[in-house]
Amino acid sequence: MNNYHLHLSPMKVLLFVLPLALLRSTDAFTSRPSSFATTTTATTATANTQSSSTHSSHSLLQRPRSLSLMSHHAPESAHGMPWKTTIGQSDHPDPLLYMPFWEWQMEYMKSELTNLEPDLTALSDFGYQENTQKKARIVSQCYKSQEYRKIRMTYYDAGDNTQVFNSVWYPDPKYNLPILGIDLLAFNRKKYLAIVDFQPLYSNEEEHAQTFSHRLAPIKSQYNSLKGQMSSKFYDETQFFSKQMLFARFEEEKVVHKDLFPAFKRYVMMHNRLVKETRPVQDPTEHEKVLNRHRAYDTYSAERDPATGLFAAMFGKEWADDYVFDFLFSMSERKQEGEGEEEMVVVMPVSNHGASVTVNNRSGASSSSSSSSSSSSTTPPTPLSSQQRMTVASVGARQ
Repeated sequence: MNNYHLHLSPMKVLLFVLPLALLRSTDAFTSRPSSFATTTTATTATANTQSSSTHSSHSLLQRPRSLSLMSHHAPESAHGMPWKTTIGQSDHPDPLLYMPFWEWQMEYMKSELTNLEPDLTALSDFGYQENTQKKARIVSQCYKSQEYRKIRMTYYDAGDNTQVFNSVWYPDPKYNLPILGIDLLAFNRKKYLAIVDFQPLYSNEEEHAQTFSHRLAPIKSQYNSLKGQMSSKFYDETQFFSKQMLFARFEEEKVVHKDLFPAFKRYVMMHNRLVKETRPVQDPTEHEKVLNRHRAYDTYSAERDPATGLFAAMFGKEWADDYVFDFLFSMSERKQEGEGEEEMVVVMPVSNHGASVTVNNRSGASSSSSSSSSSSSTTPPTPLSSQQRMTVASVGARQ
């Protein structure tokens, strides 16, 4: 990995989303059929039937039918969830590495949260997309309860190439408390990145209704593998990250089962306990102050989300932008087209000479140029191979 270098503009890029936003693809993709299949096998077969081999560009999106016609419990099992098999290729007996995290969280929410309800609108618009040629799919669900105004869950499956589980818990504005953020990623089942954190609304922890670091420290102390440090080269650690964040970059998968899974459970349970032990505030003015911090968090995150390029390449730019700004970070404020965009420059040994690849994290477009002293010619824009995208992700995680 010493031959790879990653340089980003001063605008920090969050690693807790898919850091593979580097491919601009012209392959055809298909969206979820209007009727929900009960198994992933049937789903993939249907999508493959609908996909035309003559497509050379993105097809028009077809959004699923309104979930208002479905039963109250249908969203939980929509799109065949929880999946048992992968849409991609895998050499492992458990191809969906983080599905146990999804299943445990769902059961915990149902047993411990008050008046848990699915957000049917969010699920209807952004519940599922897949790219059958690239063998990748993404599923999302959203819930609310008396304790939380929004809990979103996303699973991205591309076989052994990429496995991601992401979830964010926003407390109800009656509770001036941190946001629970969860981001678990695996690349080629060789490189792993994990972040679980009580993401503070304020730089001064005392401004929250309750402090929380002293509650998390004893948990974190038991997992040496999860005590990594984020690089300030990519993160502004003064915004929306706590000192008790679980952060890990590792190459041994046993860490996922031995340390990450139990630590994840304990952080989720502690966050819910913190909410339930906090006296709810009834003043609408105070509610608005909390929501303003949620807006700031969403805007900060949406503007720095490198996954937008991946989503655009896989599922179309319009869907990708809407998904990031209207679902993942639904309280964010969008900038005008092109405003505030940034580029990632990746230097990779793609030939005998050095080569620089410039990738826009919004569009996913890339261009390459030779850095050899014997030649100053440039090559036309070219997509990165899956191995190169994985390498870039690994380099980014190592910085």
